[in-house]
Amino acid sequence: MSSANLSVSLIALAVLQAFSSAASAQSSEQGMPEVVVTGSRLDAPNRASVAGFSDAPLLQTPASVAVFTREQMQDMRIRSTSDAMKFDASVSDSYNAVGYAEQFSIRGFALDANSSYRKDGLAIVGDAQIPLENKERVEVLKGLAGFQSGVAAPGGIVDYIVKRPTNTPLRSVTVEASERGTLYGSLDLGGRFEDRRFGYRVNAAAEHIRSYVKGADGQRKFVSAAFDWQITPQALLQLDADYQDKSQLTAPGFQLLNNTTLPTGVAANTMLNNQPWSMPVQTRTSNIGLRFAYQFDADWHATLSANRHSFKRDDYTAFPYGCGQDNLYPGFCGNGDYDVYDYKSLGESKSPLAAQALIQGKFATGALRHDFTAGASFFERKDKAGLYLYQFVGVSNIYQPVVVPESGETSTAPVQVRSENERALFAQDIVAIADHWKLHGGLRRVQVKRDQDRDTSGNAVDVHTDDGFLLPNLALVYQPRDNVAVYTAYSQGLEHGGIAPIGADHAGLALAPSKSKQIEIGVKADLTRELMVSATLFQIRKGLEYTDAGNTFVRNGQAQNRGLELAAQGKAMSNLTVGVSAMALNTRQQGTGSADLDGKRVTDVPAFKSAVFADYALPQVAGLKLNGTWLYAGKKAFDNANTVMVPGYHLLNLGAAYATKLGGTAATLRANVDNVFDKFYWRDVTPQLGGYLIPGAPRTFKVSAQFDF
Repeated sequence: MSSANLSVSLIALAVLQAFSSAASAQSSEQGMPEVVVTGSRLDAPNRASVAGFSDAPLLQTPASVAVFTREQMQDMRIRSTSDAMKFDASVSDSYNAVGYAEQFSIRGFALDANSSYRKDGLAIVGDAQIPLENKERVEVLKGLAGFQSGVAAPGGIVDYIVKRPTNTPLRSVTVEASERGTLYGSLDLGGRFEDRRFGYRVNAAAEHIRSYVKGADGQRKFVSAAFDWQITPQALLQLDADYQDKSQLTAPGFQLLNNTTLPTGVAANTMLNNQPWSMPVQTRTSNIGLRFAYQFDADWHATLSANRHSFKRDDYTAFPYGCGQDNLYPGFCGNGDYDVYDYKSLGESKSPLAAQALIQGKFATGALRHDFTAGASFFERKDKAGLYLYQFVGVSNIYQPVVVPESGETSTAPVQVRSENERALFAQDIVAIADHWKLHGGLRRVQVKRDQDRDTSGNAVDVHTDDGFLLPNLALVYQPRDNVAVYTAYSQGLEHGGIAPIGADHAGLALAPSKSKQIEIGVKADLTRELMVSATLFQIRKGLEYTDAGNTFVRNGQAQNRGLELAAQGKAMSNLTVGVSAMALNTRQQGTGSADLDGKRVTDVPAFKSAVFADYALPQVAGLKLNGTWLYAGKKAFDNANTVMVPGYHLLNLGAAYATKLGGTAATLRANVDNVFDKFYWRDVTPQLGGYLIPGAPRTFKVSAQFDF
């Protein structure tokens, strides 16, 4: 059976399972009271663990945090991290190409695929789409996370919280289709076995992908399982595992014409990877997680957790780059011609192992009350890759595609190119120093090792770093009222040095680790039990990394990002749910000694961005809700010298949901229209690989149905 037929079959089986199980339940429960169906709620999520080491109220957390719950992801039709991040103005795409890895920046700083993405707090690789079917929440910590996570990019971290077994039976099926032919189906099962000490949660999904970019099609299959064992009333053991297989042709972006002007007259569905020999990027990822928790008494508990992640990729692309006839590298020719390269990198793999041990408790010393955490963490990762193929094979055109021959060559067998090791000890004390005042103090001691075995050209190298760092975190929180908190915080972060890009001297070699610093002031208020608002001022400074005039990748000067974040989320009225996110960002490069860089804006980040979401339940029609999203992003700098600015854009998305019963089964039917006015816009303006522009999706219709039984 073909992959496409298998995906469609799994989707069909999911629908049959929904109705057959519902019919069986109905026939066996004659005479039972009717179940009242209510729609899922979009209340403000008021707790998160991403900013600390345990679940805590957002109001009392001295950091800017966004949370997307399982109910929100279903109601807002969020199927990927990209879908979620468009609702947070502090997050932008960062070389987020269709069919490739989802990559983002937060507060203007690109996230590190090796350290900025977490599963239950433990690092995983973000070089592939991270599945959401088995995630209870997605939490975004905006700003430095050095104390919380050790090595991570200064923009923040994204943490995916895994679904766990439910105490009551859970049976849910979702199916979805779009007008371009994308078909999606997922299954969510949870409950407890006859011996109720044991619980289970199973998720599965299949997707037949028809992208808005012509030809960027593919398949995705996912399965996961989570189990728990209540060994004693004090001891809980949790195990989870997942596997995803995705195959999709990737859609490369556009370069500037003559390396000076934006392409005009192109459509968002234009596919530049459109050769007869183009092949899909094949990615396989998996996780195995283990967690043991023990409650000593009412005040003290300990947890041990570990996760093994596996990432494997075969990368194929008919890659567009440069204009050889005009000696432009980068840049397409003025008439739309571009050079085509046969790119292959087969057998790429990364295998991170992360573990953490915590002990947490509460105690008092005189009049002072303490919430104390201490622990240790370990992380290691090995990267393997062969010498990639990057062979010029001909010239095509963005307006009139041209067939060019394949090179007939391939990449070499994979070998280890890099290994990393991170060990840390940390402690945090939250001290209630007076009525309404709390002092948060934390310190992480981290030892970072990195061994580079080969550069991008396959040459053997011996570059070794082994450095220790202290990462402090200090915050003061004042609560003048139970529902209002004001805080100020100072923190230091740590990130691995950037890796020299293709085209630079010594491509593939990494710079040494570097520290960053952040000052943040914020105010939060729970206006009601279901509505939270917040405002945050921040400043982040880090070393600036770029390829200099001598074609050497260097760290020189400083990147400084200052910004204001505003947010509101929850129920504004009994039948109106809102979500508002806005960020004004001032980015500056300085201290490089180059007039082309100093004082200029950071690329691919607008000075202002906002997202407004509203969901209104019509009182005249029970179960019917209407929703809309208005997205705005200001203009962006294309290049470091800010010689080309990319226009901003407005987008409007509309949708509706209707909760009812079909054949005795609780059902929620949804319909959405994204980009209602079918606007063309440049969604992503990345400086990577010489600079690329990626269009956003045109108007898209989608319908879905969720069955709960």
